[in-house]
Amino acid sequence: MEKDLSNRLLKFAIDTILFLRKVKNNEESLIIKRQLIKSSTSSGANYEEAQGGSSKADFTNKVRISLKEMRESNYWLKIINGTLTQKELIQECQRLIKESQELKNILGSICSKTQRK
Repeated sequence: MEKDLSNRLLKFAIDTILFLRKVKNNEESLIIKRQLIKSSTSSGANYEEAQGGSSKADFTNKVRISLKEMRESNYWLKIINGTLTQKELIQECQRLIKESQELKNILGSICSKTQRK
């Protein structure tokens, strides 16, 4: 499962970057794009760090950070989606929103399970 999730987080970050290359640049979108790139790539990076955690608490903390970053990515994607007018970009953004929601659910489940143990 860890490898599958690692791969999904990596693909999500790459897909997000490629999607953002298609979104028109203006003052507002540049700020949001920067934030979204940071949060989408940080989620996967923190999950990777969790895999090498020095303790259970370290693992749990890194997964929690990964979840927090994915929640932020989901939020920024929803804002971008609300500003888009091109049908093709809206569909792509909605696909990323769905994936970020699924990743949030998976990471949240891992956090819940590690807290109970």
